[in-house]
Amino acid sequence: MRNQMRKFTRNITTLPCTRNTRPSVIQIIARPTTCNPSRMARASLLMTQARPKEDLHLQIRHYATPQPESTSTISTGEYHAFADETMEALLTSLENLVDGAADAAYEVEYSSGVLTLKLGETGTYVINKQPPNKQIWLSSPISGPKRYDYNTDSGKWMYTRDSQSLGQLLEQELSTAFDKEVRLGIEPKENV
Repeated sequence: MRNQMRKFTRNITTLPCTRNTRPSVIQIIARPTTCNPSRMARASLLMTQARPKEDLHLQIRHYATPQPESTSTISTGEYHAFADETMEALLTSLENLVDGAADAAYEVEYSSGVLTLKLGETGTYVINKQPPNKQIWLSSPISGPKRYDYNTDSGKWMYTRDSQSLGQLLEQELSTAFDKEVRLGIEPKENV
């Protein structure tokens, strides 16, 4: 009976709205109020026609975070050039960092656009290219997952939710993990 009930649940509409000045999405779901098969068949017919209130239960779901929009304005070719340059620079810097640490539990691997940095008890970082979104994704054992878009004005991979760059975050977390100041050199130098 539960599977039959799921069959009759359907989206009527998804509307963008604002609630408490934060963007959200409202999803309205209509479903029959009973599981009686004859009423379900009648309710199904009514869903496609008139929809009287006594035969349907409306459920509204609010989503606090709107669907992510890609802010990337670069072409696919530019994305690959910027991403490959960043990944190669990261690989070189991280290999030098791990070699200098001389810890057998530390390891760096790069294959098929996925860079993995294993830091023993600290955890594992995974940094990979996401060509469909024109992003670089980071999974950090400290700060969690983040998605970076290339900012052509600054020349940095930026996380739009906190405006922190990939290089800044990695340098900060790795400085703590290695207990020394770490400079990866994957971003343009700031003019001071």
